Amino acid sequence: MILEHAPLTVRPGMEDDFERAFARASAIIASMPGFLDLALARCVERPNGYLLLVHWESVEHHEVGFRGSPEYQEWKALLHHFYDPFPTVEHFETVLTADPR
Repeated sequence: MILEHAPLTVRPGMEDDFERAFARASAIIASMPGFLDLALARCVERPNGYLLLVHWESVEHHEVGFRGSPEYQEWKALLHHFYDPFPTVEHFETVLTADPR
């Protein structure tokens, strides 16, 4: 399993529109092969800062499958105009977890 990590900076004043558009866009990504789950969090200190975390079965499912799909063009049209600057996306593999039990 791979974790996609994308810090997002939304143009100030567009946060509500972004969140509505992201709710629509989440159905697109959720339908893609290899998608496992996602979380979108809003920054407490910077209201226009967000963190997108997406679990994929593999990097290829994200980079080739999703980004190479026609559905990605719809995702881009819904979301990419909100970002300034455009986000840097990275992928991570788990090396350690902890459980409070």
